[in-house]
Amino acid sequence: MCRDLLVATLVVGLLAFSDAGLMSRCRVVAADDDWEITPESQAALDRGLAWLAANQTAAGNWECNDLGLVATGALAFLSAGHTPGSGRYGDNVQRALDYIVTNAKPSGLLNIAAPQRDMYNHGLATFVLGQAYGMTADPRVGRTLDRALKLIARTQGPGGGWNYQALPQDGDLSLCVMQAKALRSAVDSGLDISPAVIEKAIARVRLHYFPKNGNPGAPEAELRKVGGQFTYNTGGGNATVAMAAAGVVCMQEFGQYEDWRIAKSMEVVTKAIEAAKPQPTRTGGMPFDAYTLYYVGQSLYQVGGQGWRDHYPKLRDCLTASQIIGQGKGRGKDARKKDKSQGNDEDGDEGHWLAGAHVDGKPGMLYGTSVGVFILAIPNRYLPILQEGRIDDLQQRFTGAR
Repeated sequence: MCRDLLVATLVVGLLAFSDAGLMSRCRVVAADDDWEITPESQAALDRGLAWLAANQTAAGNWECNDLGLVATGALAFLSAGHTPGSGRYGDNVQRALDYIVTNAKPSGLLNIAAPQRDMYNHGLATFVLGQAYGMTADPRVGRTLDRALKLIARTQGPGGGWNYQALPQDGDLSLCVMQAKALRSAVDSGLDISPAVIEKAIARVRLHYFPKNGNPGAPEAELRKVGGQFTYNTGGGNATVAMAAAGVVCMQEFGQYEDWRIAKSMEVVTKAIEAAKPQPTRTGGMPFDAYTLYYVGQSLYQVGGQGWRDHYPKLRDCLTASQIIGQGKGRGKDARKKDKSQGNDEDGDEGHWLAGAHVDGKPGMLYGTSVGVFILAIPNRYLPILQEGRIDDLQQRFTGAR
């Protein structure tokens, strides 16, 4: 897409939420074609969208009843600039959004799978609905979004977190980041969120930061001198790359741009990117599993600066090289056998990635491909949540205790 058209489309999308004043606080910047997007990455993105369109069911759900995963399919199209009802993939994104809205429960809950997946699916689907509403101002999406946001507020635990089921209990950081993105998405779309909900969530996320010296209760001056990262549990358990990135995303979404924990966790993220090994060509593998890559890419972009410039190209090029392009085109027997075992037994079925963990089969291909497209589409900055620059009043509105 040429830059003039990209900017024009982006501005039209932004007008949908200009009433919130975001146009005056965000700097609209098109992709830097000199390095952010390559001909190869654009081709990979296009193939990914084509795979999603070809494999979507008439109902819009890719044979999957996880509304969160269906939402990632919608997110892929939205992140590439395709809005509901218009353009090449307008029907595809409309059907995905319709599936989510139609299956919303009267309580506002966006989950029709097992109750243990309540707030995973709910948070992810609410985030995507918020982005869609910010780009289209569709009143039907807006009504569903409003109920979904009220449920997030109702189910926040006493300690500021969320649990797997839609109950007012605290849980791990993976639940916090899902709801954090949903809440921030609503703010970007001009909807009001209670500052008290945000303040409690910020305080909760900070409890998930754990220093390498193993003493989180040490004076802050000492903690700043040692390494550390955001972790899955508040006691420092499960210190993964995904959780380091997820904590950064939470802080950035809530406007806590100067929080010193961000830089500490980003050291973990960037070292992991540097150490990541490209997957064999055309096997559908990713430099990280889809869940981890989703947060690694966002944390890298949101912090920005030289870190984005230094490390995004590796993520982009790894994805571009590993995308499956036809099962019979230079791919080994073992790779084809692996594809078949995961639900892909159609020769020439090209353009997808595999999730790599957490989800397999056709849903895994949906998840992996949606995340792959999203990461490659980030430089386009179509989504409201990806607009360039800080939103100056977020930190003032979301003043969590430091």
